[in-house]
Amino acid sequence: MHLEFVRRLGGPNVFTTAAVSLARLELDELTCRESREFAGLHERLTCALPGLRDHHCAAGRPGGFLAALDRGTYFGHVVEHVMLELSALAGREVHLGRTMWAGAEGRYDVMTECPADEPDDSAVPERLCALAIVMIKSLVSKENTEFAADLAAIAHVAERERLGPSTAAIAAAARRRGIPVRRTGGLSMLRLGYGCYRRLVSAAMTEQTSAIGVDIACDKALTKRVLDQAGIPVPPGAVVRDAAEAAQALDRLGAPIVIKPRNGNHGRYVTVGVSTTAAAELAYRAAAAGSGLAEVIAEQYIPGNDYRVLVVDGGVIAAARLKPAAVTGDGTRSIRALIEEANADPRRGAGHSRLLTLISVDDATLAHLSAAGLTPDSVPAAGQEVSLRQNGNLSTGGTSVDVTDQVHKDVAELCRRAAGAAGLDICGVDIRLADIGAGLIPAGQPAAVIEINACPGLRMHLGPSQGTPRDVAGAIVDHLYPPGARSRIPILAVTGTNGKTTTVRMIAHVLRQAGYRTGMSCTDGVFIGERCVLEADASGPRSAEMVLDDTSVEAAVLETARGGILRRGLGYDQADVAVITNISADHLGDDGVEGLEELVSVKALVAEELRPGGSVVLNADDPVTAAIATRGRVRRNSPVIRYFSATPGCAPLERHKRAGGICYEVSAGRLTETEGGRQRVIVELAELPGAFGGRARHVVGNALAAAAACRSIGITVKDIRAALLTFTPETANPGRANVYVAAGGTPVLLDYGHNAAALLATGELVAATWPGLRVAAITLPGDRRDDLIAETAEAVATWFPAAVIYEDDDLRGRGPGEMRQLISAAMRRTRPGIEIRHATGATGALREAVSLARGGPVLFSYEKLGAAKSALDAVGAAPAQPGSRQA
Repeated sequence: MHLEFVRRLGGPNVFTTAAVSLARLELDELTCRESREFAGLHERLTCALPGLRDHHCAAGRPGGFLAALDRGTYFGHVVEHVMLELSALAGREVHLGRTMWAGAEGRYDVMTECPADEPDDSAVPERLCALAIVMIKSLVSKENTEFAADLAAIAHVAERERLGPSTAAIAAAARRRGIPVRRTGGLSMLRLGYGCYRRLVSAAMTEQTSAIGVDIACDKALTKRVLDQAGIPVPPGAVVRDAAEAAQALDRLGAPIVIKPRNGNHGRYVTVGVSTTAAAELAYRAAAAGSGLAEVIAEQYIPGNDYRVLVVDGGVIAAARLKPAAVTGDGTRSIRALIEEANADPRRGAGHSRLLTLISVDDATLAHLSAAGLTPDSVPAAGQEVSLRQNGNLSTGGTSVDVTDQVHKDVAELCRRAAGAAGLDICGVDIRLADIGAGLIPAGQPAAVIEINACPGLRMHLGPSQGTPRDVAGAIVDHLYPPGARSRIPILAVTGTNGKTTTVRMIAHVLRQAGYRTGMSCTDGVFIGERCVLEADASGPRSAEMVLDDTSVEAAVLETARGGILRRGLGYDQADVAVITNISADHLGDDGVEGLEELVSVKALVAEELRPGGSVVLNADDPVTAAIATRGRVRRNSPVIRYFSATPGCAPLERHKRAGGICYEVSAGRLTETEGGRQRVIVELAELPGAFGGRARHVVGNALAAAAACRSIGITVKDIRAALLTFTPETANPGRANVYVAAGGTPVLLDYGHNAAALLATGELVAATWPGLRVAAITLPGDRRDDLIAETAEAVATWFPAAVIYEDDDLRGRGPGEMRQLISAAMRRTRPGIEIRHATGATGALREAVSLARGGPVLFSYEKLGAAKSALDAVGAAPAQPGSRQA
């Protein structure tokens, strides 16, 4: 048994709305072998992984998986459950899994859920799967192999990759408000919202955080100067550049003093309570060496308690008293043992990964204990609290007590002014005073601001050891998106077998006409406004994310292809409008989709992942597409169903209309909208460019779908009509039903159609529009099943008495000449007398077709538009003039 590959489906997908990983397994020697064939496997598995006893499996109760194991199950299924259990042991709390046959004997796809916000490129799922395989093979063969070290290494990576508490809280707060959240790689950076409403957050720093404010906060000497100039009390002090100056500062300021790095953070290399010359010199060297800077801060020690006050957008949101790490004796155990017990608290972790940080026994701890006459091996009396450090930073193992409700108005104003002096939208103010609930001098107590933090940790507020947790993450989200503010732009997603690209282009054209700066992704690339920013087949989730991350985009139109859905999921969480143009047999046999019903389920995902009350636009002429309106996962969002039809008297549309539904159809030579019995004219059919007066029914259908989608988001009929009238195929829809005239007057219809449904529609159009011998210059993609290629070739032969076949440069896994033979044989079965010629390359094929047609129409299909344009130039073809006989 071995692992072929693992891929991640990041957005909503055919399994769930959460991210999942999909592992392709080859069972090899375990193919067709069942678990019950291996005596004792049940016991060996549960001995190694006791948690498997609780796995439900399909039984829906604990023990369900073990029952399946005893009855006999294939080893792909065993890998799934071992992966899930290993995942839990590694600290990844996920529960969803599924094992599926993958098209060949012994080949399985194992899907397992991924934790929210796990990095897209995380190696953890693959390492878990690989470990599961090794473990199962070992247990099957009764080998005694140790796996703890491998699992610990995976757990370490999972812990390192997990969002820290501050960032995770912000992500959760945004999601509670329905704001889209995407993590940037393995960083603590989040992209919130879509398009022009997108905002960036990195831990507790936002894109609105002043760069100058960050510089001020990072330089403690500059901080003191800025605050002092603003009349905010700070500890008297100085910048010292060597040990001698540190000793002089002690004499000048008076003991005790604090010595700390000028650029430090998290309480590192800070020495509190320096009272002797030797201690000052030693503290200076530690601060300078630790920070890498010769310049160090020496400042007067301010008596009192350490407090952290969080200021967001000019208001105090939370406050906490910080307590140094400490343990309480029980009269029997040593300080070291008590620290080990404290570190066993699941809230504690390395660095900032958990709400509390592990307590370390380092030089600072040893020095602090020594000053109290203690060592780590000392046994404190029962109830005796032993302080382990002087500073209360959470990053050195400290804890916090919430005091938000106690903050005196004087203290709140002081902290608000400190954040304002540095120009910080989010600021953690470290202040030292006796009681945060009392007023300040001249009538009250003295106080000093010790530091300000431009990216303050939120842990002490989210999960204080004592007191009320505060929703500080919600306050940060509210700062970026005040209540009622938008976080989303209109998203219009289009899928289907044929007409996707044309419909996407039409919708984008209409939205631009209506004044939206529109982002569009389609098979030709990613477009922002009218500029192509990425030339590629961009109908997948990565391209959708590119559009949604552009902060100039006001509306997104996303072509959403089958392959992207299956391999990576959707590139967004919910659309406002879902358009399904039609669904027919294409790409069957790819990615595990063998039949039309499975293909429908894949494409229906676009209609299922819709915001509540959004619109679903469906082709009523296609029964399988029209039926998507009845699917439970579609109906759960209470969508507005909008049917369109290019066929007069279409039964599903007529029923929908009688029920008061919204419909788009051709009536009396016009494209119309009917809503609540009232009919509106959108555009005269005769005026619609590329519709050939209605003969191009697929173009009419695309225009109706585009109109329905645009009306869904409130675009006026006036704007839709104006845009459709200027949607000329050659300029607005290149490569789709473009009419050219070759030298000598031969009409050439350039079109990308490559499946049976598309080529039947195009052939019907050609036959109805131009007299003379019809010739197809045809190439078909080689990565389709033989039966689908044959069906497409038969569709061409239905309408074309002559054909010139050429193979694209990219044979897509086929041998030279293989496609030519397959296409020719299928054409001759349908039309025994068809004249077939062969050519090399697009230019050779078009030349041969024009010559053979002798003035009759030529259908020119292609794979790459650039090569097709070069071929047109070679035969002297120019775009047909609107209104001419050829057009």
